[in-house]
Amino acid sequence: MDRAVELRFFEIFRNVDYVNLLFAGAALSAGLTLAAGILGFGIAMVLAFLRHRKVAGIHWIAAAYVEFIRNTPLIVQLFFVAFGLPLLLGYQWPFWAHALLALVLNFSAYFAEILRAGFNTVGKGQEEAAQAMGISPMIIFLKITLPQAVGKMFPSLSSQFIFLFLTTGIISEIGVRDLTNAGIFVDSRTFRTFEVFVTLTAIYIGISLSFKALMVGLYRVLFPWVGLQR
Repeated sequence: MDRAVELRFFEIFRNVDYVNLLFAGAALSAGLTLAAGILGFGIAMVLAFLRHRKVAGIHWIAAAYVEFIRNTPLIVQLFFVAFGLPLLLGYQWPFWAHALLALVLNFSAYFAEILRAGFNTVGKGQEEAAQAMGISPMIIFLKITLPQAVGKMFPSLSSQFIFLFLTTGIISEIGVRDLTNAGIFVDSRTFRTFEVFVTLTAIYIGISLSFKALMVGLYRVLFPWVGLQR
């Protein structure tokens, strides 16, 4: 008769260094995701605006960028940013900075496509009425189109943000000491692979649920009028 599997989570949690390493990795993963989300959203608004307004042919460049990023794997983008760009441009950043840049580029493309879809849901009549009143295109975009588009697409943006967070473990491939990297290190010292990755799963779920709660709170504060329209 096969011997029952013995789970030994205590080998992870009895060592303070392992616990601190896991929490430091979790903090880095969450921090990089938040920073990439904020910066990526800013770039996404510009990309979506260029495509929505079809600005002087530049929208083709924006469209090409979005399609290129969305149709290449994150790991390819990560390796190009971490090893290709420094070789081409002659600079060197810390690994976490390379990871942040790759995540910003990735996030911006996915967010831009969601925002573009949101812009298309805003009635043209509102924009035309604002133009007839002499309001500038930029003010129309910032005050009329953007708030409605973001409000309508916020759940999709939130879901995409959390999904992209769950893919950030790949940055451990270039030596970033994120949560996945910390787990691999602990596993290499304890040889308790199952227990380590169950722990990683629990931490990732906890961070994801925290992000979800944060997004729900922001949604209710920033867009209370969306629920009233339903």
